[in-house]
Amino acid sequence: MSNQIRFGIKTTPMHVGYQDILRVWQEADAEPEIDDAWLWDHLMPLAGPKNGQIHEGWTLLSALAAQTTRLRLGLLVTSNRIREPAVLGKIANTVDVVSDGRLVMGLGVGGTHQPAGAGGIAGPNPAVEEYEAYGLTLVPPAEGIARLAETITILRRMWTEDVFDFDGRYYRLRGTRNEPKPVQRPGPPLLIGGWGTRMLRLVAEHADIWNIPGPPHNDVQRVADRSRVLDGHCAAIGRDPAEITRSVQVIVSQDDAPGSRQAVLDLARVGMTHIVLSLRSPYPPGVTRWLVDEIIEPVRATLSRG
Repeated sequence: MSNQIRFGIKTTPMHVGYQDILRVWQEADAEPEIDDAWLWDHLMPLAGPKNGQIHEGWTLLSALAAQTTRLRLGLLVTSNRIREPAVLGKIANTVDVVSDGRLVMGLGVGGTHQPAGAGGIAGPNPAVEEYEAYGLTLVPPAEGIARLAETITILRRMWTEDVFDFDGRYYRLRGTRNEPKPVQRPGPPLLIGGWGTRMLRLVAEHADIWNIPGPPHNDVQRVADRSRVLDGHCAAIGRDPAEITRSVQVIVSQDDAPGSRQAVLDLARVGMTHIVLSLRSPYPPGVTRWLVDEIIEPVRATLSRG
């Protein structure tokens, strides 16, 4: 099992400067045990001082893509509510070219109407304040999923067709062209993040990779339950569930390496094969080496013993 587990890192670009993020990514680029690196897609801090610095995700990703050479990379996950689908397709296409084919296209519904405490985040839905500040609109969850499905179709057509029109319920395009095409053909792998039952149907239909936030947002049993729901959707449409990589985010604590290791082990034992280790800022020098020494290598060794 240990050889099947891949590890990534996530640097949440909130209350931390660009140079610190760049340093961590370049450190990770030199660590063969780390396969990929991720940002998020928010425009205001979700925690801590509201006036804290935060960088726009895709702009930052392009800068980091140009200054790394090995890591696969992406946003975990892109909000489908911030950019129009064809504009997003052009942005993602550019990052794949800049990175020489290392992009993973991470996508999520984005801001929807949710009750307080949804997604394991205590308090009111943080998307309300964020979207109001940037002139964006929240939508009902069902509409958000339907919009995301249209976006997926548009992206794939942009990456494979010379010119096309699109008539959806929410988006309409005429004479869309996209050159150059991505380095990866027929396009970057598609990661979809989410855990609702309707969302998991979309994952079964379209995703190469499924990602869910793990501890502390969703405990291990919740992750295992959602994975079984995805299996059921795959069976219903005749897709082999093994075709979809099971990916999970884990917030790691540099003050509690044993606890973080145990969380990763528990997730691996319920079938998660891609573990994204999410770091809290600030990032001390050598933090990626710490992840390898204290989390990745001990977990691999434990799993190899059975």
